[in-house]
Amino acid sequence: QVQLVESGGGLVQAGGSLRLSCAVSGSIFSILIMGWYRQAPGKQRELVARITSGGSKDYADSVKGRFTISRDNAKNTVYLQMNSLKPEDTAVYYCNSNLAPTGLGYWGQGTQVTVSS
Repeated sequence: QVQLVESGGGLVQAGGSLRLSCAVSGSIFSILIMGWYRQAPGKQRELVARITSGGSKDYADSVKGRFTISRDNAKNTVYLQMNSLKPEDTAVYYCNSNLAPTGLGYWGQGTQVTVSS
């Protein structure tokens, strides 16, 4: 059984910062890709950022220069530092991890981020 537990969401004013964390636990051989997705009301879930086991990173254009993804492989944890937050960043943020050797993806339960104007 694999569990992903997110934390760090909340309410913040525009221009503020939040840091999300996601800890992966359970039957883990190794974690290939760790990422963050978000889903706003009435919209599809979209990729925010992801990081490979080797440290390569991808970001959505809308968050480049404001968000930073990182991971601690010893703790099986991925982080998302979100700066200069905008109201349009408001969404439920989900952690996702692809595990070796199957590549299967697992999701966290989601954490709400609300940015007020």
